[in-house]
Amino acid sequence: MQRLKYWICLVLLFSFIFSQRTAKPVIFGKHWVAITGKPLGATAGATIFSHGGNAVDAACAMLAATCTMYDVLSWGGETQALVYNPRTEKVIGVNALGVAPTGATPEYYIEKGHTYPPQYGPLAAVTPGTPGGLMTMLAEFGSMSLKEVLAPAMEMAKGYPIEAQAANGIERQKEQIAKWPYSKKIFLVHDGDRQAPYPGEIFVQEDLYNTLQKLVDTEAKALINGATRKEAIYAANNRFYNGDIAEEIARATQEQGGLITKEDLANWEVYLEEPVKTNYKGIDVYKLTHWVQGPVMLQSLNMLENFDLESMGYNSARYIHTLYQVMNLAFADRDFYYGDPYFPPKEPINGLLSKRYAKARIKEINWVKNDPMAKPGNPYKFQVGPNNPFLNYLKTWGEEKQRLNPNDGNQDFAALEAEFNLGTTTIQAADEDGWVVSITPSGGWIPAVIAGKTGIGLSQRAQSFVLYEDENPYNLIAPGKRPRATLTPAMAIKDGKPYLSFAVQGGDTQDQNLLQFFLNMVEFNMNVQEAAEGANVNSYQMYSSFGGHSKEAGRIVVHKDTPPWVTKKLRGMGYNVVTRSLTSGPINAIWFDWEHGTMWGGSSNYGEDYGIGW
Repeated sequence: MQRLKYWICLVLLFSFIFSQRTAKPVIFGKHWVAITGKPLGATAGATIFSHGGNAVDAACAMLAATCTMYDVLSWGGETQALVYNPRTEKVIGVNALGVAPTGATPEYYIEKGHTYPPQYGPLAAVTPGTPGGLMTMLAEFGSMSLKEVLAPAMEMAKGYPIEAQAANGIERQKEQIAKWPYSKKIFLVHDGDRQAPYPGEIFVQEDLYNTLQKLVDTEAKALINGATRKEAIYAANNRFYNGDIAEEIARATQEQGGLITKEDLANWEVYLEEPVKTNYKGIDVYKLTHWVQGPVMLQSLNMLENFDLESMGYNSARYIHTLYQVMNLAFADRDFYYGDPYFPPKEPINGLLSKRYAKARIKEINWVKNDPMAKPGNPYKFQVGPNNPFLNYLKTWGEEKQRLNPNDGNQDFAALEAEFNLGTTTIQAADEDGWVVSITPSGGWIPAVIAGKTGIGLSQRAQSFVLYEDENPYNLIAPGKRPRATLTPAMAIKDGKPYLSFAVQGGDTQDQNLLQFFLNMVEFNMNVQEAAEGANVNSYQMYSSFGGHSKEAGRIVVHKDTPPWVTKKLRGMGYNVVTRSLTSGPINAIWFDWEHGTMWGGSSNYGEDYGIGW
């Protein structure tokens, strides 16, 4: 008996020790925390903080630095952000997503033989959004000059040791890159078998440096002429979108077969918006509205608050089934109802986020097995206004594509998985004065089309549009319209104070992972690092926002350490289970410990994401 007690105690001790271990430690900060997808990017943020900048200044510096590193985003991409302003105690949404150019109509792409806008190349491009997003955030909420904030990125553009992830990404995509002359010149720097830079080689971007220098010079001239800090930054922004930089972007894009005009750039603007939110057990969770997929997480929380998740057990078969079915319903709504709020028809966002709608939707869940034919609901019944104008499409929605992508194992799941996890990065920054920033920038990743002598890599976000109204009447491509993107920063407020700032890299998995990260902390009492590294499940039953817009009903990825009795149960419920050692993109987050006046940073054990605190 004594020996048995000894072994029981030993097992419990080891279980406790190993349950507390994470691959990375929590990042603690008293004054500030800076986290992003690259060590050099986080260092840029730390540099700005050390020079007296606030969290917005640091976030802008991290954005500029990571855009200069190309592998998951570049300067011609898009920026989506949430900013907590401690002076107003409000969360502000930043919409810096580019728009479809002149001539980008469904008929144009269909006549060229496309089912969706192409995944790569100049016809995948929307107008650059990140430069305007960065300069607007800095002008409105920052404290430093554009010159100060761009200094780390400009030094990198002169030449920095390229990381293996980017260097090897260039090599894998060299055939695509070779199609575009300005891209070939920048990226394919060697002859012979390997044409990409080697990891650690100094990677020089002279044209990009010159473009950034033009912005800094314009700011300096405006300051000399008596402009305020804010006015001078907007003068630089005007040069980018209305001056010689815009002329070269338009010229070079059209030269390579794209559609972007100078007028498209001049007419584009950044929107500062009120984000959407829901309350989950006393916590206000904020997301950007339906021009991205962010409300999916809020819809899911509205449904999940009706269940006792804690009693189900973390990643039990019952818990996983509940998550999967709730996400089926929320993402089906995304795939049909989300689109650009500045273009008609008007999306039914009030109905989609209605608590009554959530209760109605969960009545559709099959608790015995997966429902492979989950469809969008009718949120119009749960808001004031007109009836649903597209009910006729819902009767057969998804059935044709479902037949094209049956759960029979014939689909190339590796390609589908790659689509769902297409890269971006995230930026998290917070300071002791209360500024908090959560950004999910993206676009212009390798292989990017370079816009002439600007050094600007163009976005590929047009591929997220649809070309046929019955698929999603709200996300039909049109000139001047924003595609419904996957990019989805998040923020939570509790008791009137920032509670959590979080975001994740990936495509259609983003709000799946963020939902589970949030529940890990709120329902299962994990700290921010444990939650970031926690085992996720990923569904592939929603339509991909990239490439072929495919899906595979019932496909689920679970962590390799999931107990065999759980995976057996899931297979018996109709799931096609795949195991992976890593089951989410890199989650970056900051949790606020108001009791001790500190900030806890988390950065998951995936990829090159890195954080620094002080």
